[in-house]
Amino acid sequence: MLKPRRNTTPLPLDDTFFPIKQRKLVPHEFVLDAIAPLSPETRPMFGCLAIYVHDKIVLILRDKPTQTADNGVWLATTEEHHQSLRLEFPNMRSIQLLGKNVTGWQVLPVDAQDFEEAALHACDLVLADDPRIGKVPASRRSSKPAAKKGAKSPKRTKPVRISVKSRGKKSGR
Repeated sequence: MLKPRRNTTPLPLDDTFFPIKQRKLVPHEFVLDAIAPLSPETRPMFGCLAIYVHDKIVLILRDKPTQTADNGVWLATTEEHHQSLRLEFPNMRSIQLLGKNVTGWQVLPVDAQDFEEAALHACDLVLADDPRIGKVPASRRSSKPAAKKGAKSPKRTKPVRISVKSRGKKSGR
């Protein structure tokens, strides 16, 4: 006698049971297109998109609906390079969210008239491996764990000697 076959027709998936999380759009995607020859890596950071080239973080792309003053392209740089970069990017300024007057991070604000031009120029500097843009994150600077300040060095103890008795035959000598 033949067994009845099961109905193997797939049922349509209902979004109420399996909600699909929508991916966030990449803010200022033209920046990624401009530095694509370097094969950059992207990682989410602080609700933004961080861009790494090799071992350096070079840019962060930000476009949030709240606190819009710092939306744009963030440049990873140091204070010593601000003056020379400001000659090339007159609208560049420190990031207000960080709460300091001057920070290493600088922003090319999205509301500046020359935003796209400035962002593409920053991409040109990244492509040229300009030393003013990019930082090696602290966690990647050295592979050795950093010693904490004021931490005591571990006490050295004498090695414990464990005697192992031989398992040979007992000798009657």
